[in-house]
Amino acid sequence: MPETSYIAAVLVIVFVITLALRAVPFAILRPLRASRYVLRMAAWMPAGILAILAISTLLTSAGTDLHRLPHALAAVAVTAAVHLAAGRRTLLSVAAGTLAYVGLTNFM
Repeated sequence: MPETSYIAAVLVIVFVITLALRAVPFAILRPLRASRYVLRMAAWMPAGILAILAISTLLTSAGTDLHRLPHALAAVAVTAAVHLAAGRRTLLSVAAGTLAYVGLTNFM
């Protein structure tokens, strides 16, 4: 069984490394906040990530069964329309798109 001092030393090292790994990104980002590149990335990255996820989901779920592709595209259109019409409420738009896809797939 390891000694108490050994366990304490390991815990201190783990604590310091964890704290450093969580604090370094914030310390690095502070001088970059005024950078045009960082501001542009902050504006475009979420949309780009969502586009990649949407395309990936469409290809894996509806891409294998082509008769579901129009249902999936209609659900994407419903999601986008509800998102824009309802004041960009993400939970509401995702729920509406999911219900549209499930409804179209099961009842059409």
